Amino acid sequence: MAMEINEESNLVYKKESGHMKKTYPCVEVDLAKLTHNVKTILAMCNEKHIDVSMVTKVFCAQRPIVEAILQAGIKSVADSRVLNLKEIYDLDCTKIMLRIPMGSEVHNVVQYSDLSFNSELATITKLGLAAKDLNKTHNIVLMVDLGDLREGVLIPDVIKTVEKIIEIDNVNLIGLGTNLSCYGGVIPDKANLGKLIELKLDVEKTFGLTLSVISGGNSSSLYMVMNNTMPKEINQLRIGESIVLGRESAYGRPVPNCYEDAFILKGEIIEIKSKPTLPRGIIGMDAFGNKPNFKDKGIRKRAIIAVGRQDIRLEGLIPIDKNISTFGASSDHLIIDATDCEKELIVGDIVDFKIDYGCLLAAMTSPYVEKYYHHLKNPC
Repeated sequence: MAMEINEESNLVYKKESGHMKKTYPCVEVDLAKLTHNVKTILAMCNEKHIDVSMVTKVFCAQRPIVEAILQAGIKSVADSRVLNLKEIYDLDCTKIMLRIPMGSEVHNVVQYSDLSFNSELATITKLGLAAKDLNKTHNIVLMVDLGDLREGVLIPDVIKTVEKIIEIDNVNLIGLGTNLSCYGGVIPDKANLGKLIELKLDVEKTFGLTLSVISGGNSSSLYMVMNNTMPKEINQLRIGESIVLGRESAYGRPVPNCYEDAFILKGEIIEIKSKPTLPRGIIGMDAFGNKPNFKDKGIRKRAIIAVGRQDIRLEGLIPIDKNISTFGASSDHLIIDATDCEKELIVGDIVDFKIDYGCLLAAMTSPYVEKYYHHLKNPC
């Protein structure tokens, strides 16, 4: 949605060596817009007594972003990479290891996270041993597969799995969780989340436990908060995409009063020439092993931008100038159609793109894409 921030802001170029001239390609992060999204979604969820753990993996837990979201009210962050959690170890928040831990990393998981999501007894046993070595008790949430077929124990196996978990020293089972939509595309609803609630009640009754966390999914579950269908027993969500891109991920609908352009990819034009749209010669495989197909659109003004598939997901690019479209990309070159631009583009000009979740994930992970942050001078 088109919104304006009235507060005066300045662009800070972050580098370990200090402030320096801006380089491209880059992602510009508007921390004012991002923290606005945080506050909006926190208010929406907290009204339903749902805690929000913000998923930081899409921006690699970059410290300026994590610091901003904590100032905006986030109390818990979740990441799939223990290295990211290690980088923010000193920040005052609950840290969750989102991906099921590898056995080879259990000591780091216990040291750098307060809670991890698990589904394998062998790994939970190793977490207990690591916690004993570190003189800690490690909290875990048992993940349950409700049909999406990614991580989680099957429903009939929950009770016997819990029976074994509670025998493991230095491990504390605090809840049940599930993940939906990420792999199988299964939409969260009252039926599958209702089953998670039933399992929670069965576990508590069987073992005399109190499970304080019922984690009902990710940004694909937010639509149920938006339309007031979320079961009241669900008390935690792991939200990434909805905060960073302002949309729920079950149906791709905008979240009311949220920005969709807190992250902008910018690339520099290194060549611009009028050329045919059909290559000449025998067509074989491209750089990625695919045989491309081309549509003859005649002579078009083609601009090459210095960013490619090594850095971004081409399908996730949305030119802000609606008169620009993309022809394609190789490893290092993005080719756009600039024929219909109202502005006469030249070499050295910068082209801006909105990006989807997959493209943002790639760009923020790429060491070849610089990251810059807008900071408010007078934050609200």
